[in-house]
Amino acid sequence: MSDERLTIVFMPESAYGPTNNCIGIGKVLERRGHRVVFAAEASWKGRLEPLGFEEDLVDLAPPPEEEQDAGQFWTDFITQTAPEFRKPTIEQLDSFIRPVWESLIDGARYCEPHLREILDRTRPDVIVEDNVCCFPALLTHGAPWVRIMSCNPLEMKDPDLPPPFSGYPTADRTGWDEFRAEYERTHRELWEATNAFVIEAGAPPLPYLEFIHESRYLNLYVYPEFADYPRSRPLAPTWHRLDSSVRETEEPFEIPAHLRDGEGALIYLSLGSLGSADVELMERLVDVLSRTPHRYIVSKGPRADEFELADNMWGEARVPQTSIIPLVDLVITHGGNNTTTESFHFGKPMIVLPLFWDQYDNAQRVAELGYGVRLDTYRFEERELHGAIERLLDDEDLRSRMAREGEEIRRRDGKTRAADLIEDLGRRYRAGRL
Repeated sequence: MSDERLTIVFMPESAYGPTNNCIGIGKVLERRGHRVVFAAEASWKGRLEPLGFEEDLVDLAPPPEEEQDAGQFWTDFITQTAPEFRKPTIEQLDSFIRPVWESLIDGARYCEPHLREILDRTRPDVIVEDNVCCFPALLTHGAPWVRIMSCNPLEMKDPDLPPPFSGYPTADRTGWDEFRAEYERTHRELWEATNAFVIEAGAPPLPYLEFIHESRYLNLYVYPEFADYPRSRPLAPTWHRLDSSVRETEEPFEIPAHLRDGEGALIYLSLGSLGSADVELMERLVDVLSRTPHRYIVSKGPRADEFELADNMWGEARVPQTSIIPLVDLVITHGGNNTTTESFHFGKPMIVLPLFWDQYDNAQRVAELGYGVRLDTYRFEERELHGAIERLLDDEDLRSRMAREGEEIRRRDGKTRAADLIEDLGRRYRAGRL
């Protein structure tokens, strides 16, 4: 096999989950000697080059007057729309899910000319994206493109599985048809306009009510086999499951001295970079958890300076999550796909407090498979959260089973498998075998 150097362009969505997923895979490729370029959103400037990548960044909207933190746009967006998370998921379709799609699609429209310039300049052998909406330039440039779906697998729809974003159980079809009908009602007009934009830009038409295509070359999704869904319709052979995709670029972590030798279990609390922007929710969690006998490491998020932690806690705005999860006994999470699959990767039970998007689906899947507890994020009672913590910590059978399953996930090494598949695609493209 030829050892020639490939150029691989990654374009992740401007959020920590997709970007960190691409960082993990990209680092494997960079260590193999390939040129890895990130066409990430401009607020990631200076965050990717230190990891060995080239930065050729895009703006998804007119540049702000002042420099922003990575993912700042979505932090602001979530802060403004947090009241919508208190609604049932079917009501969020019109008040939150559709506006998110609109914002994402506006970004795709805005950056289309610049993205074409980047691809002309970098001349990639493979284009890899981790997005939920279509960027036509990625499909029409000429190099093979890879779709990574680092969301709950329900986004690959199946008539015998609950609709995505619903958080509905797999064993009870109540409400499925109503949810799908409401999604069509609230999204059809937006889909029609988006499809017209995609076709005008030279890309193939979008599948009905979908905002992104499957790649005819290679599609990857991230979810462990033992937690995946049984399908009535098999996925196309271009789809490959990665049991996990955990980056190895974060710094080591040492438990702070005042927590290291304390009593009780060690628990990690993270609502993700976006969920933690709801300061009122974070303050309530800090208050409730302060009245337990346990110790907490807290990912405080982008508004860290707006609330204080209790004496049994330590935290910062950003923490090295993949270095922390192996050290703890339990994870309290929003159910983002990265945190969920990373908790599976390290064999940790979860308490899931979902807020938006596929977090409801992950929360339901964790609960219905018995790997943790799903609670109502804004309506849980203190005794419910305390009781869930104690039940999961006391369940030795669950902890042993998850430890074994985590060991198998780690053995499969999803990020290396992804790198192998991407590298093979680039080799075949170079050799004219596509």
